[in-house]
Amino acid sequence: MIPVPLTEVAEAVGGRLVPPSTAAFAPTVVGPVVTDSREATMGSLYVARVGETADGHDFVPGAVAAGAVASITSRELDRSAAAGSWQVVVGDTDAALGDLARHVLTRQRDHVTVVAVTGSSGKTGTKDLLATVLGELGPTVAARESYNGEVGVPLTVLRLEPTSRYLVLEMGARGIGHLSYLTRIAPPDVAVVLNVGHAHVGEFGSQDAVEQAKGELVEALGDNGTAVLNADDERVRRMASRTRAAVVLVGTAADADVRAERISVDDEGRPSFVLHAPQGSADVSLALHGEHHVGNALAVAAVALRLGMPCDAVASSLSRAVPASRWRMEVVERGDGVRVVNDAYNANPDSVRAALKALASMGRRRRTWAVLGEMLELGEESAAEHAAIGTLATELGISRLVAVGPGARPVHTGATRGEGRGPAHVYVPDVDSAHALLAAELRPGDVVLFKSSRDSGLRWLGERVAAEGGPS
Repeated sequence: MIPVPLTEVAEAVGGRLVPPSTAAFAPTVVGPVVTDSREATMGSLYVARVGETADGHDFVPGAVAAGAVASITSRELDRSAAAGSWQVVVGDTDAALGDLARHVLTRQRDHVTVVAVTGSSGKTGTKDLLATVLGELGPTVAARESYNGEVGVPLTVLRLEPTSRYLVLEMGARGIGHLSYLTRIAPPDVAVVLNVGHAHVGEFGSQDAVEQAKGELVEALGDNGTAVLNADDERVRRMASRTRAAVVLVGTAADADVRAERISVDDEGRPSFVLHAPQGSADVSLALHGEHHVGNALAVAAVALRLGMPCDAVASSLSRAVPASRWRMEVVERGDGVRVVNDAYNANPDSVRAALKALASMGRRRRTWAVLGEMLELGEESAAEHAAIGTLATELGISRLVAVGPGARPVHTGATRGEGRGPAHVYVPDVDSAHALLAAELRPGDVVLFKSSRDSGLRWLGERVAAEGGPS
Protein backbone atom coordinates (compact mmCIF):
# COMPACT_ATOMS: atom_id res chain seq x y z
CA MET A 1 0.00 0.00 0.00
CA ILE A 2 1.20 3.51 -0.82
CA PRO A 3 1.15 5.55 2.43
CA VAL A 4 -1.83 7.91 2.48
CA PRO A 5 -2.64 10.35 5.32
CA LEU A 6 -6.11 9.73 6.74
CA THR A 7 -7.10 13.32 6.01
CA GLU A 8 -6.28 12.63 2.33
CA VAL A 9 -8.34 9.43 2.47
CA ALA A 10 -11.33 11.39 3.77
CA GLU A 11 -10.98 14.00 1.04
CA ALA A 12 -10.60 11.36 -1.70
CA VAL A 13 -13.78 9.53 -0.69
CA GLY A 14 -15.84 12.58 0.24
CA GLY A 15 -16.03 11.41 3.83
CA ARG A 16 -16.23 13.00 7.26
CA LEU A 17 -13.33 12.34 9.61
CA VAL A 18 -14.24 11.33 13.16
CA PRO A 19 -12.95 12.85 15.32
CA PRO A 20 -12.40 16.00 13.24
CA SER A 21 -8.70 16.59 12.76
CA THR A 22 -5.99 18.22 10.72
CA ALA A 23 -3.17 16.46 8.96
CA ALA A 24 -0.92 17.23 11.90
CA PHE A 25 -2.84 14.89 14.19
CA ALA A 26 -4.55 12.28 12.00
CA PRO A 27 -2.64 9.05 11.38
CA THR A 28 -1.33 7.80 8.03
CA VAL A 29 -2.49 4.54 6.45
CA VAL A 30 0.66 2.52 5.76
CA GLY A 31 -0.73 -1.01 5.76
CA PRO A 32 -3.16 -2.79 3.44
CA VAL A 33 -6.76 -1.75 2.83
CA VAL A 34 -8.98 -4.68 3.86
CA THR A 35 -12.65 -5.58 3.92
CA ASP A 36 -12.14 -8.59 6.20
CA SER A 37 -11.23 -7.63 9.74
CA ARG A 38 -9.19 -10.83 10.06
CA GLU A 39 -6.79 -9.51 7.42
CA ALA A 40 -6.10 -6.25 9.25
CA THR A 41 -2.48 -5.63 10.25
CA MET A 42 -0.52 -2.76 11.73
CA GLY A 43 -1.24 0.48 9.91
CA SER A 44 -4.08 -0.89 7.77
CA LEU A 45 -7.42 0.65 6.84
CA TYR A 46 -10.59 -1.40 7.38
CA VAL A 47 -13.61 -0.86 5.12
CA ALA A 48 -16.85 -1.85 6.89
CA ARG A 49 -19.05 -3.28 4.16
CA VAL A 50 -22.66 -4.27 4.78
CA GLY A 51 -23.39 -7.67 3.25
CA GLU A 52 -26.40 -9.94 3.02
CA THR A 53 -25.50 -11.93 6.12
CA ALA A 54 -23.08 -9.73 8.07
CA ASP A 55 -22.54 -6.07 8.89
CA GLY A 56 -18.87 -5.10 8.71
CA HIS A 57 -19.42 -2.38 11.31
CA ASP A 58 -19.69 -5.13 13.94
CA PHE A 59 -16.08 -6.09 13.26
CA VAL A 60 -14.47 -2.66 13.60
CA PRO A 61 -13.15 -3.40 17.12
CA GLY A 62 -11.49 -6.58 15.88
CA ALA A 63 -9.83 -4.76 13.01
CA VAL A 64 -8.56 -2.06 15.37
CA ALA A 65 -7.25 -4.68 17.78
CA ALA A 66 -5.32 -6.23 14.90
CA GLY A 67 -3.66 -2.90 14.12
CA ALA A 68 -5.99 -0.97 11.79
CA VAL A 69 -5.46 2.78 12.23
CA ALA A 70 -8.96 3.65 11.02
CA SER A 71 -12.16 2.38 9.42
CA ILE A 72 -14.34 3.60 6.58
CA THR A 73 -17.93 3.34 7.81
CA SER A 74 -21.37 4.29 6.55
CA ARG A 75 -22.50 5.48 9.97
CA GLU A 76 -20.72 7.07 12.88
CA LEU A 77 -19.92 4.56 15.57
CA ASP A 78 -19.65 5.37 19.26
CA ARG A 79 -15.92 5.73 19.74
CA SER A 80 -15.90 3.54 22.83
CA ALA A 81 -17.69 0.78 20.90
CA ALA A 82 -15.22 1.24 18.04
CA ALA A 83 -12.25 0.84 20.40
CA GLY A 84 -11.58 4.58 20.21
CA SER A 85 -10.50 4.34 16.61
CA TRP A 86 -10.59 6.89 13.81
CA GLN A 87 -13.44 6.72 11.33
CA VAL A 88 -14.09 8.09 7.85
CA VAL A 89 -17.88 8.25 7.57
CA VAL A 90 -19.34 8.04 4.05
CA GLY A 91 -22.69 7.37 2.44
CA ASP A 92 -21.62 4.10 0.73
CA THR A 93 -18.54 2.15 1.77
CA ASP A 94 -18.34 0.19 -1.49
CA ALA A 95 -18.34 3.42 -3.51
CA ALA A 96 -15.73 4.88 -1.14
CA LEU A 97 -13.50 1.85 -1.72
CA GLY A 98 -13.62 2.53 -5.46
CA ASP A 99 -13.01 6.26 -4.97
CA LEU A 100 -9.95 5.60 -2.83
CA ALA A 101 -8.53 3.14 -5.36
CA ARG A 102 -9.00 5.64 -8.18
CA HIS A 103 -7.24 8.31 -6.11
CA VAL A 104 -4.25 6.09 -5.29
CA LEU A 105 -3.86 4.96 -8.90
CA THR A 106 -4.02 8.56 -10.11
CA ARG A 107 -1.07 9.36 -7.86
CA GLN A 108 0.94 6.56 -9.55
CA ARG A 109 -0.21 7.04 -13.14
CA ASP A 110 3.10 8.40 -14.43
CA HIS A 111 4.92 5.12 -13.88
CA VAL A 112 2.28 2.35 -13.64
CA THR A 113 0.93 0.54 -16.71
CA VAL A 114 -2.54 -0.91 -16.19
CA VAL A 115 -3.38 -4.17 -17.99
CA ALA A 116 -6.99 -5.35 -17.68
CA VAL A 117 -8.33 -8.76 -18.75
CA THR A 118 -11.91 -9.83 -19.37
CA GLY A 119 -13.69 -12.71 -21.07
CA SER A 120 -16.30 -15.36 -20.39
CA SER A 121 -13.60 -17.86 -19.45
CA GLY A 122 -9.85 -17.92 -18.93
CA LYS A 123 -9.54 -14.58 -17.11
CA THR A 124 -7.81 -15.89 -14.02
CA GLY A 125 -5.36 -18.13 -15.85
CA THR A 126 -4.44 -15.30 -18.20
CA LYS A 127 -4.07 -12.87 -15.31
CA ASP A 128 -1.71 -15.33 -13.61
CA LEU A 129 0.37 -15.72 -16.78
CA LEU A 130 0.56 -11.94 -17.16
CA ALA A 131 1.76 -11.60 -13.57
CA THR A 132 4.55 -14.12 -14.24
CA VAL A 133 5.71 -12.63 -17.55
CA LEU A 134 5.39 -8.94 -16.70
CA GLY A 135 7.07 -9.64 -13.38
CA GLU A 136 10.26 -10.13 -15.39
CA LEU A 137 9.90 -6.61 -16.80
CA GLY A 138 9.40 -4.89 -13.46
CA PRO A 139 7.58 -4.97 -10.09
CA THR A 140 4.05 -6.20 -10.81
CA VAL A 141 0.86 -6.23 -8.74
CA ALA A 142 -1.83 -8.67 -9.88
CA ALA A 143 -5.26 -9.62 -8.65
CA ARG A 144 -5.40 -12.40 -6.07
CA GLU A 145 -7.50 -15.42 -6.95
CA SER A 146 -10.57 -14.11 -8.85
CA TYR A 147 -10.72 -10.60 -7.42
CA ASN A 148 -12.54 -9.16 -10.42
CA GLY A 149 -15.56 -7.18 -9.24
CA GLU A 150 -16.49 -3.91 -7.61
CA VAL A 151 -14.66 -4.94 -4.42
CA GLY A 152 -11.85 -7.09 -5.80
CA VAL A 153 -10.62 -4.59 -8.41
CA PRO A 154 -10.21 -1.69 -5.95
CA LEU A 155 -8.56 -3.96 -3.39
CA THR A 156 -6.05 -4.99 -6.04
CA VAL A 157 -5.34 -1.38 -7.03
CA LEU A 158 -4.79 -0.51 -3.38
CA ARG A 159 -2.00 -3.09 -3.16
CA LEU A 160 0.20 -0.83 -5.32
CA GLU A 161 3.58 0.06 -3.84
CA PRO A 162 5.71 3.10 -4.69
CA THR A 163 7.97 0.85 -6.78
CA SER A 164 5.17 -0.88 -8.74
CA ARG A 165 5.41 -0.64 -12.54
CA TYR A 166 2.66 -2.97 -13.78
CA LEU A 167 -0.86 -3.50 -12.47
CA VAL A 168 -2.69 -6.58 -13.79
CA LEU A 169 -6.43 -6.52 -13.22
CA GLU A 170 -9.02 -9.20 -13.87
CA MET A 171 -12.37 -7.60 -14.65
CA GLY A 172 -15.65 -9.52 -14.58
CA ALA A 173 -19.14 -8.37 -15.48
CA ARG A 174 -22.61 -9.57 -14.58
CA GLY A 175 -24.46 -6.87 -16.46
CA ILE A 176 -24.23 -3.93 -18.82
CA GLY A 177 -22.24 -1.08 -17.29
CA HIS A 178 -20.21 -3.16 -14.83
CA LEU A 179 -16.96 -2.94 -16.78
CA SER A 180 -17.52 0.76 -17.44
CA TYR A 181 -17.69 1.26 -13.67
CA LEU A 182 -14.51 -0.74 -13.07
CA THR A 183 -12.61 1.11 -15.78
CA ARG A 184 -13.52 4.43 -14.19
CA ILE A 185 -11.73 3.17 -11.08
CA ALA A 186 -8.75 1.86 -13.07
CA PRO A 187 -8.57 3.11 -16.68
CA PRO A 188 -6.59 0.51 -18.65
CA ASP A 189 -3.58 1.16 -20.84
CA VAL A 190 -3.89 -2.34 -22.32
CA ALA A 191 -7.22 -4.18 -22.56
CA VAL A 192 -7.37 -7.93 -23.24
CA VAL A 193 -10.64 -9.56 -24.33
CA LEU A 194 -10.37 -13.35 -24.46
CA ASN A 195 -13.78 -14.57 -25.58
CA VAL A 196 -17.54 -14.07 -25.50
CA GLY A 197 -19.15 -17.30 -24.34
CA HIS A 198 -22.25 -18.48 -22.54
CA ALA A 199 -21.16 -17.66 -18.99
CA HIS A 200 -23.87 -15.69 -17.15
CA VAL A 201 -26.22 -15.70 -20.17
CA GLY A 202 -28.98 -16.31 -17.63
CA GLU A 203 -28.18 -12.92 -16.07
CA PHE A 204 -27.38 -11.01 -19.27
CA GLY A 205 -30.24 -12.45 -21.28
CA SER A 206 -28.28 -13.18 -24.46
CA GLN A 207 -24.80 -13.56 -25.91
CA ASP A 208 -25.33 -10.24 -27.66
CA ALA A 209 -25.65 -8.60 -24.26
CA VAL A 210 -22.51 -10.40 -23.05
CA GLU A 211 -20.66 -9.05 -26.09
CA GLN A 212 -21.91 -5.55 -25.44
CA ALA A 213 -20.76 -5.71 -21.81
CA LYS A 214 -17.31 -7.19 -22.52
CA GLY A 215 -16.66 -4.54 -25.16
CA GLU A 216 -16.92 -1.82 -22.54
CA LEU A 217 -13.33 -2.67 -21.64
CA VAL A 218 -11.91 -1.62 -25.01
CA GLU A 219 -14.16 1.43 -25.09
CA ALA A 220 -12.33 2.68 -22.01
CA LEU A 221 -8.97 2.81 -23.81
CA GLY A 222 -7.46 6.13 -24.81
CA ASP A 223 -5.75 6.99 -28.09
CA ASN A 224 -2.43 5.64 -26.80
CA GLY A 225 -3.88 2.39 -25.48
CA THR A 226 -3.77 -1.11 -26.91
CA ALA A 227 -6.62 -3.59 -27.37
CA VAL A 228 -5.58 -7.24 -27.51
CA LEU A 229 -8.43 -9.14 -29.17
CA ASN A 230 -9.00 -12.82 -29.91
CA ALA A 231 -9.06 -13.12 -33.69
CA ASP A 232 -10.62 -16.60 -33.45
CA ASP A 233 -13.78 -15.29 -31.74
CA GLU A 234 -15.85 -13.22 -34.16
CA ARG A 235 -17.66 -11.41 -31.36
CA VAL A 236 -14.34 -10.31 -29.89
CA ARG A 237 -12.74 -9.54 -33.24
CA ARG A 238 -15.42 -6.99 -34.13
CA MET A 239 -14.78 -5.07 -30.91
CA ALA A 240 -11.95 -3.44 -32.88
CA SER A 241 -14.57 -1.00 -34.17
CA ARG A 242 -15.42 0.07 -30.63
CA THR A 243 -12.01 1.52 -29.74
CA ARG A 244 -9.74 4.29 -30.96
CA ALA A 245 -6.72 2.47 -29.54
CA ALA A 246 -4.25 0.32 -31.45
CA VAL A 247 -5.57 -3.21 -32.02
CA VAL A 248 -3.49 -6.40 -31.81
CA LEU A 249 -5.23 -9.58 -32.99
CA VAL A 250 -4.14 -12.88 -31.46
CA GLY A 251 -5.05 -16.47 -32.28
CA THR A 252 -4.59 -19.10 -34.95
CA ALA A 253 -6.22 -17.06 -37.73
CA ALA A 254 -3.95 -16.27 -40.68
CA ASP A 255 -4.33 -12.52 -40.12
CA ALA A 256 -3.59 -12.62 -36.39
CA ASP A 257 -0.72 -10.30 -35.48
CA VAL A 258 0.42 -12.69 -32.75
CA ARG A 259 -0.43 -16.26 -33.65
CA ALA A 260 0.30 -19.87 -32.80
CA GLU A 261 1.36 -22.45 -35.37
CA ARG A 262 2.16 -26.15 -35.14
CA ILE A 263 0.19 -26.67 -31.93
CA SER A 264 0.67 -30.06 -30.30
CA VAL A 265 -0.42 -31.54 -26.97
CA ASP A 266 1.61 -34.17 -25.11
CA ASP A 267 0.28 -37.11 -23.08
CA GLU A 268 0.17 -34.89 -20.00
CA GLY A 269 -2.20 -32.49 -21.77
CA ARG A 270 0.48 -29.77 -22.01
CA PRO A 271 0.46 -27.74 -25.24
CA SER A 272 3.42 -26.57 -27.30
CA PHE A 273 3.42 -24.23 -30.28
CA VAL A 274 5.48 -21.85 -32.35
CA LEU A 275 4.86 -18.22 -31.44
CA HIS A 276 4.87 -15.87 -34.44
CA ALA A 277 4.79 -12.08 -34.09
CA PRO A 278 6.15 -9.05 -35.93
CA GLN A 279 8.96 -9.02 -33.35
CA GLY A 280 10.05 -12.59 -34.21
CA SER A 281 9.28 -16.26 -33.67
CA ALA A 282 10.04 -18.67 -30.82
CA ASP A 283 9.05 -22.09 -29.49
CA VAL A 284 6.75 -22.23 -26.46
CA SER A 285 6.16 -25.34 -24.32
CA LEU A 286 3.60 -24.64 -21.61
CA ALA A 287 3.65 -26.41 -18.27
CA LEU A 288 -0.10 -25.82 -18.01
CA HIS A 289 -2.66 -28.51 -18.79
CA GLY A 290 -5.10 -27.98 -21.65
CA GLU A 291 -4.89 -26.71 -25.23
CA HIS A 292 -7.13 -23.78 -24.29
CA HIS A 293 -4.12 -22.19 -22.58
CA VAL A 294 -2.61 -21.50 -26.01
CA GLY A 295 -5.04 -18.64 -26.60
CA ASN A 296 -4.36 -17.24 -23.13
CA ALA A 297 -0.62 -17.44 -23.73
CA LEU A 298 -0.94 -15.60 -27.06
CA ALA A 299 -2.79 -12.76 -25.35
CA VAL A 300 -0.05 -12.54 -22.72
CA ALA A 301 2.63 -12.60 -25.41
CA ALA A 302 0.93 -9.74 -27.26
CA VAL A 303 0.88 -7.63 -24.09
CA ALA A 304 4.51 -8.35 -23.21
CA LEU A 305 5.72 -7.72 -26.75
CA ARG A 306 3.81 -4.45 -26.84
CA LEU A 307 5.54 -3.41 -23.62
CA GLY A 308 8.98 -4.09 -25.08
CA MET A 309 9.86 -7.62 -23.99
CA PRO A 310 11.89 -9.54 -26.61
CA CYS A 311 10.14 -12.45 -28.31
CA ASP A 312 12.61 -15.08 -27.03
CA ALA A 313 12.22 -13.78 -23.48
CA VAL A 314 8.43 -13.92 -23.76
CA ALA A 315 8.53 -17.53 -24.97
CA SER A 316 10.93 -18.55 -22.19
CA SER A 317 8.84 -16.89 -19.51
CA LEU A 318 5.62 -18.49 -20.78
CA SER A 319 7.33 -21.90 -20.79
CA ARG A 320 8.44 -21.48 -17.17
CA ALA A 321 5.02 -20.41 -15.87
CA VAL A 322 3.22 -22.76 -13.49
CA PRO A 323 -0.38 -22.72 -12.20
CA ALA A 324 -0.86 -19.99 -9.61
CA SER A 325 -4.55 -20.12 -8.60
CA ARG A 326 -6.38 -22.90 -6.83
CA TRP A 327 -8.93 -25.24 -8.45
CA ARG A 328 -8.04 -24.34 -12.05
CA MET A 329 -6.71 -27.42 -13.81
CA GLU A 330 -4.95 -28.17 -10.53
CA VAL A 331 -3.26 -31.56 -10.97
CA VAL A 332 -2.40 -33.88 -8.07
CA GLU A 333 -0.74 -37.28 -8.46
CA ARG A 334 -1.90 -39.56 -5.65
CA GLY A 335 0.39 -42.13 -4.11
CA ASP A 336 -1.68 -44.94 -5.63
CA GLY A 337 -1.20 -43.62 -9.17
CA VAL A 338 -4.57 -41.87 -9.56
CA ARG A 339 -4.28 -38.41 -11.14
CA VAL A 340 -6.79 -35.85 -9.86
CA VAL A 341 -7.55 -32.77 -11.97
CA ASN A 342 -9.49 -30.23 -9.92
CA ASP A 343 -10.91 -27.55 -12.22
CA ALA A 344 -14.05 -26.88 -10.22
CA TYR A 345 -13.61 -23.25 -9.19
CA ASN A 346 -16.16 -22.30 -11.81
CA ALA A 347 -17.75 -23.61 -14.99
CA ASN A 348 -19.56 -22.57 -18.14
CA PRO A 349 -20.07 -24.49 -21.40
CA ASP A 350 -16.88 -23.17 -22.96
CA SER A 351 -14.64 -23.93 -20.00
CA VAL A 352 -16.17 -27.40 -19.50
CA ARG A 353 -15.55 -28.27 -23.14
CA ALA A 354 -11.94 -27.15 -22.77
CA ALA A 355 -11.51 -29.21 -19.59
CA LEU A 356 -12.99 -32.33 -21.21
CA LYS A 357 -10.64 -32.01 -24.18
CA ALA A 358 -7.71 -31.65 -21.78
CA LEU A 359 -8.89 -34.76 -19.91
CA ALA A 360 -9.03 -36.71 -23.17
CA SER A 361 -5.43 -35.69 -23.94
CA MET A 362 -4.22 -36.61 -20.46
CA GLY A 363 -5.90 -39.99 -20.63
CA ARG A 364 -4.74 -41.27 -24.00
CA ARG A 365 -3.48 -44.47 -22.44
CA ARG A 366 -5.40 -44.31 -19.17
CA ARG A 367 -8.98 -44.64 -17.95
CA THR A 368 -10.65 -41.25 -17.66
CA TRP A 369 -13.39 -40.01 -15.32
CA ALA A 370 -15.33 -36.77 -15.73
CA VAL A 371 -17.14 -35.81 -12.52
CA LEU A 372 -19.39 -32.93 -13.56
CA GLY A 373 -21.73 -30.73 -11.55
CA GLU A 374 -24.15 -28.03 -12.56
CA MET A 375 -23.15 -24.99 -14.58
CA LEU A 376 -25.10 -22.12 -13.05
CA GLU A 377 -26.56 -18.93 -14.54
CA LEU A 378 -27.31 -20.33 -18.02
CA GLY A 379 -30.98 -19.35 -18.04
CA GLU A 380 -33.26 -20.98 -20.61
CA GLU A 381 -30.30 -22.62 -22.35
CA SER A 382 -29.31 -24.58 -19.25
CA ALA A 383 -30.79 -28.01 -20.04
CA ALA A 384 -29.60 -28.01 -23.65
CA GLU A 385 -26.10 -26.84 -22.72
CA HIS A 386 -25.75 -29.49 -20.03
CA ALA A 387 -26.94 -32.20 -22.42
CA ALA A 388 -24.45 -31.04 -25.05
CA ILE A 389 -21.63 -31.42 -22.52
CA GLY A 390 -22.68 -35.02 -21.86
CA THR A 391 -22.75 -35.75 -25.58
CA LEU A 392 -19.26 -34.26 -26.00
CA ALA A 393 -17.89 -36.42 -23.19
CA THR A 394 -19.10 -39.51 -25.02
CA GLU A 395 -17.71 -38.30 -28.34
CA LEU A 396 -14.31 -37.66 -26.75
CA GLY A 397 -14.22 -41.21 -25.46
CA ILE A 398 -14.28 -40.34 -21.75
CA SER A 399 -14.41 -43.70 -19.97
CA ARG A 400 -16.71 -42.82 -17.09
CA LEU A 401 -18.94 -39.80 -16.58
CA VAL A 402 -20.49 -39.01 -13.21
CA ALA A 403 -23.17 -36.29 -13.27
CA VAL A 404 -23.62 -34.93 -9.74
CA GLY A 405 -26.80 -33.29 -8.47
CA PRO A 406 -30.22 -32.53 -9.96
CA GLY A 407 -28.95 -29.59 -12.01
CA ALA A 408 -26.44 -31.85 -13.77
CA ARG A 409 -28.92 -34.60 -14.64
CA PRO A 410 -29.16 -33.41 -18.28
CA VAL A 411 -25.41 -34.10 -18.60
CA HIS A 412 -26.16 -37.76 -17.98
CA THR A 413 -29.06 -37.61 -20.42
CA GLY A 414 -26.81 -36.21 -23.14
CA ALA A 415 -24.12 -38.80 -22.47
CA THR A 416 -26.47 -41.76 -22.66
CA ARG A 417 -28.87 -40.62 -25.37
CA GLY A 418 -28.82 -43.03 -28.32
CA GLU A 419 -28.64 -46.80 -28.64
CA GLY A 420 -25.71 -48.39 -26.89
CA ARG A 421 -24.21 -45.09 -25.75
CA GLY A 422 -22.67 -44.40 -22.37
CA PRO A 423 -23.43 -47.54 -20.37
CA ALA A 424 -20.64 -46.61 -17.95
CA HIS A 425 -21.98 -43.11 -17.37
CA VAL A 426 -24.05 -42.53 -14.24
CA TYR A 427 -26.07 -39.93 -12.40
CA VAL A 428 -25.75 -39.52 -8.61
CA PRO A 429 -27.86 -37.20 -6.47
CA ASP A 430 -25.16 -35.53 -4.39
CA VAL A 431 -21.47 -35.11 -3.58
CA ASP A 432 -21.42 -37.87 -0.95
CA SER A 433 -22.82 -40.36 -3.44
CA ALA A 434 -20.17 -39.34 -5.95
CA HIS A 435 -17.45 -39.81 -3.36
CA ALA A 436 -18.70 -43.26 -2.43
CA LEU A 437 -18.68 -44.31 -6.10
CA LEU A 438 -15.16 -43.00 -6.68
CA ALA A 439 -13.81 -44.53 -3.48
CA ALA A 440 -15.09 -47.92 -4.59
CA GLU A 441 -14.12 -47.83 -8.26
CA LEU A 442 -11.06 -45.62 -8.84
CA ARG A 443 -7.96 -47.66 -9.59
CA PRO A 444 -4.26 -46.88 -10.17
CA GLY A 445 -3.63 -45.07 -13.42
CA ASP A 446 -7.06 -43.43 -13.63
CA VAL A 447 -7.37 -39.72 -14.42
CA VAL A 448 -10.35 -38.03 -12.77
CA LEU A 449 -11.55 -34.51 -13.60
CA PHE A 450 -13.80 -32.46 -11.31
CA LYS A 451 -15.64 -29.59 -13.00
CA SER A 452 -18.63 -27.51 -11.89
CA SER A 453 -19.70 -24.04 -10.96
CA ARG A 454 -18.32 -22.95 -7.62
CA ASP A 455 -21.57 -23.29 -5.66
CA SER A 456 -22.05 -26.88 -6.84
CA GLY A 457 -19.29 -27.91 -4.43
CA LEU A 458 -17.17 -30.23 -6.54
CA ARG A 459 -13.93 -28.40 -5.76
CA TRP A 460 -14.20 -29.69 -2.19
CA LEU A 461 -14.92 -33.20 -3.46
CA GLY A 462 -11.85 -32.90 -5.68
CA GLU A 463 -9.73 -31.92 -2.69
CA ARG A 464 -11.12 -34.82 -0.67
CA VAL A 465 -10.39 -37.36 -3.40
CA ALA A 466 -6.92 -35.89 -4.02
CA ALA A 467 -6.03 -36.36 -0.34
CA GLU A 468 -6.89 -40.06 -0.45
CA GLY A 469 -4.95 -42.94 -1.96
CA GLY A 470 -1.81 -42.58 0.10
CA PRO A 471 0.98 -39.99 0.02
CA SER A 472 2.14 -38.70 -3.35
